[in-house]
Amino acid sequence: QVQLVESGGGLVQAGGSLRLSCVASGSIFSVLNMGWYRQPPGKARELVATIPDGGSANYDESVKGRFTISRDVAKNAVYLQMNNLKTEDTAVYSCNADVRDIRWNRRDYWGKGTLVTVSS
Repeated sequence: QVQLVESGGGLVQAGGSLRLSCVASGSIFSVLNMGWYRQPPGKARELVATIPDGGSANYDESVKGRFTISRDVAKNAVYLQMNNLKTEDTAVYSCNADVRDIRWNRRDYWGKGTLVTVSS
């Protein structure tokens, strides 16, 4: 079994910054793609950013230039540095990982999410 645990959410004023962290643990052979998604209040979940192992990051247009995704492959961790936050960034942010486990099975895993609230 594999678990993803996020941390770093909270309340911040518009224009401020937050850094989210997510660590994958369990029966992991390798973590392929990792990413962050968010679900604003009353809306569907949407992609924020993804980053493959050894590849280039991909961002939603709404966060380009403000958010930076990075990962530590050795720690099976992914981070999201969020700068110049806007009220429309308010959402539950969830971590996603495409994992190949020690039995060579491959599937997506999700964290429980962390709430980011940006006040005006």
